[in-house]
Amino acid sequence: MTSKATTGSNTQKDPDEWVSGDEPMTGAQASYLKTLCEQAHRPEAFDENLTKAEASKLIDEMRKEAGVSDRR
Repeated sequence: MTSKATTGSNTQKDPDEWVSGDEPMTGAQASYLKTLCEQAHRPEAFDENLTKAEASKLIDEMRKEAGVSDRR
């Protein structure tokens, strides 16, 4: 993920810096992550107990492995 300092924007922040990063991942994150893990042929990578920050990082990783383009 691109850092705030690099982009000059406060809309993109490292998940480790999120105030709510330690909260459980959202339903939307869980659904998208499960789909990405399946597309990347790594369904075992999905863990329903991830935090928001952990889920965001894994989403980025699975997007790369699944060949899903970044829409940012």
